[in-house]
Amino acid sequence: MSDARVHRTVHEVIAAAPAGVMYGLIADATRWPLFFQPCVHVEQLDFDGTRERLQMWVTAGGTVKSWVTSRHLDVERLRVEFTHDLPAAPTQSMSGVWTVVPLGDHAAKVTLEHSFTVAGDVPADVAWVERVTLENSRAQLDRLAELAERWTRLDDLVWSFEDTVRVNAPSELVFDFLYRARDWPAELPHVNRLELVENEPGVQVMSMGSLSLNGSSHSTESVRICFPGAQRICYKQTLTSPLLTAHTGEWSVEPDESGVILTARHNVLLCEENIESVLGEGTDAVAAGRHLREAMGQAGLSVLRHAAQYAIDSVRVL
Repeated sequence: MSDARVHRTVHEVIAAAPAGVMYGLIADATRWPLFFQPCVHVEQLDFDGTRERLQMWVTAGGTVKSWVTSRHLDVERLRVEFTHDLPAAPTQSMSGVWTVVPLGDHAAKVTLEHSFTVAGDVPADVAWVERVTLENSRAQLDRLAELAERWTRLDDLVWSFEDTVRVNAPSELVFDFLYRARDWPAELPHVNRLELVENEPGVQVMSMGSLSLNGSSHSTESVRICFPGAQRICYKQTLTSPLLTAHTGEWSVEPDESGVILTARHNVLLCEENIESVLGEGTDAVAAGRHLREAMGQAGLSVLRHAAQYAIDSVRVL
């Protein structure tokens, strides 16, 4: 590495939440796509209990960027140290630390520090990296505090569920149906519009118009990260219904001794402020979660069943 000067930024926030809650939200990075708006998907590559490697996909400036981060989790000191293995240009190196300091039973301070170097140490590039880092840190910490302060209600606002379909057909054909989402308007009765862009192999940006169970139409926008080798597609809706703050999910195809198991997984974060305006006065988070589980489950099962039938019909043709 060159002898470029190390630059540092520091930002902090205080939240009315226990320190353990704050640390837990920081430590479990695989849930960040549900909690932080720019974060699309986090794949845990390695983990030994204290050290982990993560591949992260985020939206930035209208594009999807990815990098690998190494982290050291220290639960006793409430610290998480991280290093980006391949930071984006003009950044030459980027590392940092999250530190949680208890301020009583129901209050804590979180500090987010970044240390970075810039290739050539060009003042304009340094200023740009510093500004972007501070803006991102401020947004992350403010969102972290907002989430943590709902810690007594967060379990009712976060829902995760899955549905499965079994089919005796080649897994490659099933995955092909899920991957070729641009063809869904011709294959799925509830999809009436779909636009898909794949500028980078395996990274799909999708806009879809579909019909709900009650016949109403709605639009969603998503980023899909595709893993053909593992036959998985992970996605995040970047434009959701008013009832949701975030929606992430996964399509997976898993061969076994008697066929193929297709799974649709959903993770949602309810928009607490909109529950009653969308579903009626007196509706609580539990009722809203059950409503979503039914609606999303039916839509996901419809896709899986059509994928299974596509694979069966394709085998017959062959």
